[in-house]
Amino acid sequence: MPSPDPTSPAAEPPVAARPTRDVSPLDPAVAARLKRDAAGLVAAVVQQHDTGEVLMLGWMDDEALRRTLTEGRVTYWSRSRREYWRKGDTSGHVQHVRSVALDCDGDALLVRVDQVGAACHTGDRTCFDAGDLAAAVANPDGSSGDPDGTSGDPDGTSGDPDGGADHLAAAVGNPDGTSGDPDGGA
Repeated sequence: MPSPDPTSPAAEPPVAARPTRDVSPLDPAVAARLKRDAAGLVAAVVQQHDTGEVLMLGWMDDEALRRTLTEGRVTYWSRSRREYWRKGDTSGHVQHVRSVALDCDGDALLVRVDQVGAACHTGDRTCFDAGDLAAAVANPDGSSGDPDGTSGDPDGTSGDPDGGADHLAAAVGNPDGTSGDPDGGA
């Protein structure tokens, strides 16, 4: 029987193999609260501690979380490289841990950091600098509306001659509108 075509839309990429353990390296109380996906991973939303800017999303298994909690630097499980990855070891774009919180369901972490340089591998300050998706805007009273005049504007500029940099910067949480370090990030 021929093997399936890897370019077929039905073909799924293989799940990254990672080290498995019978016993979690985490404190048992923390390990018991985690709800991991099928690959044993938990999403980690990373936020700049002093501005609230959302920087990136990474993945952690128990060992990556243990390292993050005990070493003061953020460690992830890289699904593409299939190895542990401590942010900044190759790029210099270090994430110094300020706090780690588990959400109410136990399936996501909020990692507050002091980011040095770009957070995104593209060299952008955040992984959310790729652009606003021009979502419909709702008013606090629940009615639809367009209080800032940007809804329905495909490029989010509202005819603004500077290309809507202020709107885009606000949408991605980057107050100065810069795109970050041009050297490619981590």
